[in-house]
Amino acid sequence: MDLVDIVTEEPRAGEVLLSMKYVGFCGSDLSTYLGRNPMVKMPVVPGHEVGAVIERVGEGVPEGLKPGMVVTVNPYTNCGKCASCRNGRVNACQHNETLGVQRWGAMRETLCLPWEKVIPASQLTPRECALVEPMSVGFHAVSRAQVTDIDVVMVIGCGMVGMGAIVRASLRGATVIAADIDDEKLALARQMGATYTVNSRTEDVHALLQEMTGGFGPDVVIEAVGSAPTYQMAVDEVAFTGRVVCIGYAKTEVSFQTKLFVQKELDIRGSRNAQPSDFRAVIRYMERKTCPVDRLISLEATPEKAAEAMQQWAENPGKVFRILVSF
Repeated sequence: MDLVDIVTEEPRAGEVLLSMKYVGFCGSDLSTYLGRNPMVKMPVVPGHEVGAVIERVGEGVPEGLKPGMVVTVNPYTNCGKCASCRNGRVNACQHNETLGVQRWGAMRETLCLPWEKVIPASQLTPRECALVEPMSVGFHAVSRAQVTDIDVVMVIGCGMVGMGAIVRASLRGATVIAADIDDEKLALARQMGATYTVNSRTEDVHALLQEMTGGFGPDVVIEAVGSAPTYQMAVDEVAFTGRVVCIGYAKTEVSFQTKLFVQKELDIRGSRNAQPSDFRAVIRYMERKTCPVDRLISLEATPEKAAEAMQQWAENPGKVFRILVSF
């Protein structure tokens, strides 16, 4: 990881020039740093979790976007032609390119983007805006699960994305069970809406879930870790006729008892990125000012210290929620 100089772009017609204030490092950036991200096109400028201010606008940009506005960014592209786009699920575009993964990202002082990708958030600070995108991914998973107030929802993994799922399921009136291997994260999960918590490293997950759900198991399990054991846990523990929603990418092959797919008549669904409506929902939640922002930000670094911060995360990945780079 190096700090380099690049040319500042000027906004063309239909574009907005953003001045970055805070940009978050996420798990995919850590994977890229460690050489484990199969999606990335190297070399790459990382960053797709953005808190920014509009610097200038090009011709043809709607009047609602003005210099000085606090904004965040929808960092995904969509082709408009593939099956996903045809079905209106542009977040899962077959040819998506995410900032900081398949194309150069936002970890820089300024960035030009099409105005359609700029999301106003005038009631939030740029620092708060940098948390919107990762939480929106968790919000989207809850939408994919079609969670209602009669559901018991288990969220496996209490990182930023998992926390987003906990918040959204709680806002929908569901009973939420948070599972993780870190007691500090589980305590924070309770603050963000979880009714119950389970430490899957030190406690008997199956026995506790049976007790919490009256012997039924959770109606919904959201997998937000991306490992073989947690994928298997999701299928094993979900109730009969339940829904399993998968966010995390498992880094190895996963073996399942496929009879459970049939025997339980499960709905197993993927969840990728987020829809514009998910961004709006997160912003509305953040506007309440009940989100414990300071507890979600583990470290702030200048660009000069970004590599050092990333190395700290690599050495102790379980203790970091978000690292923000302050420009």
